[in-house]
Amino acid sequence: MFGAVIHAPGDVRYEERPDPTILEPTDAVVRTVAACVCGSDLWRYRGIAPVPKPTAIGHEFCGIVESVGDAVTGVAAGDFVVGGFNPSDNTCPVCRKGAQANCLHGDHYDGCQAEKIRIPLADGTLLKVPEPPADDLIPSILTLSDVMCTGWHAAVSAGVGPGTSVAVVGDGAVGLSAVLAARQLGASTVIAMSRHADRQAVAVGFGASHVVAERDEAGAAAVKELTEGIGADCVLECVGTEGARLQAAACVRDGGNIGLVGVPHGELPLGGLFWRNVGIKGGPAHVRSYLPHLLDLVLTRAINPGVVFDLELPLSRVAEAYAAMDERRAIKVLLRP
Repeated sequence: MFGAVIHAPGDVRYEERPDPTILEPTDAVVRTVAACVCGSDLWRYRGIAPVPKPTAIGHEFCGIVESVGDAVTGVAAGDFVVGGFNPSDNTCPVCRKGAQANCLHGDHYDGCQAEKIRIPLADGTLLKVPEPPADDLIPSILTLSDVMCTGWHAAVSAGVGPGTSVAVVGDGAVGLSAVLAARQLGASTVIAMSRHADRQAVAVGFGASHVVAERDEAGAAAVKELTEGIGADCVLECVGTEGARLQAAACVRDGGNIGLVGVPHGELPLGGLFWRNVGIKGGPAHVRSYLPHLLDLVLTRAINPGVVFDLELPLSRVAEAYAAMDERRAIKVLLRP
C-alpha cells in the first residue's frame, strides 16, 4: 500500500509502505475512505517538533473494516467506522470516568494518511456508522476523528452552557469547530477571533455572533466591549502558541474558565490567573466519549462540521496538502486514497 511519510521539515512523501496486519487479537485493519492533515501535523512539517527519522504520519480517518482480530466483537468486516485520534480500550478505570484520551492501555496509530490502517484496541476506539453514509456526509464524519471532538472538548472543558459568553482564540479547523460546539451547547454570545475573511465566513455560518479581527490588547478590549466590559465567561484556546495562550488569558473574565486544546508550545501566566480565580482545563479530547452524540448530530444533519474542509486532494498529492495548510491557502485538506 501507499501512505504519507515525513522525512524532515517540509518533506512529506507519498511512498510505498508495508500493508498493515492484525498483530494483536484486539486489532482491526481499516481501508481508508478519507483522511486529512491536522494542524498539529504542521508542528513537525514546520520544524517546530523534531523529525528524527522518516515517520508515517496522520491520525484522522474514517473507512471500512477489512479484518478484525479474534477478540474484536464490536465491529466486523464491511462496517463503515470512524475512530478517534487517541486509541483507547474504553473499559479501563480511567476510560470509565470518561477520560479516554488518558486510557491506561492507550496506543498509537502508525500513520493514518494511508490506504489502510491498523487500529489497536478496535472495540474501544472504533464507532460503527449504522448505515453506509452518503458521500456528502463523509467530510463531517471525518471531523469526528479529531477536530470536531477537539473543539467540543474545548467548550466542555471551559464550562460552556446556556447563556454563557464565549471567545474562541484560533480560526483553524479546531477553532471553527469550537465555535460550532459553543453554539450547540447553548452559548448566547460566541466571539470568533479571526483576521481572515474566508474563516470568518465559516465561523458566522457555524453560529458566531461576533467576529473580532484585532489581536493582543486591542483584541482583548474588543472582547470586553462585547461582554459587559469584563471579558468572556469561557475562552477556548485552539492554537497552542504562547501568543494564543496570552490572548486567552487577556480575554477571559475574572472567575471565568479557559479551555485549552491547542497542542502546547507556550506558557500561561499562572500567577495572574490564580489571583483572578480563572479556571484552566483541557488537553487532548476524549473523542470516544463524544463520538456517539456528535455522530448522531452529523447523521441527522443537525451540524455540518465538514465545511472546514475547503480543499480536497487525492492521497498521492499529500505533499501539496501540507504546503496548502502551511501557507494558509486551505483551512483543512481532505485526502481520499
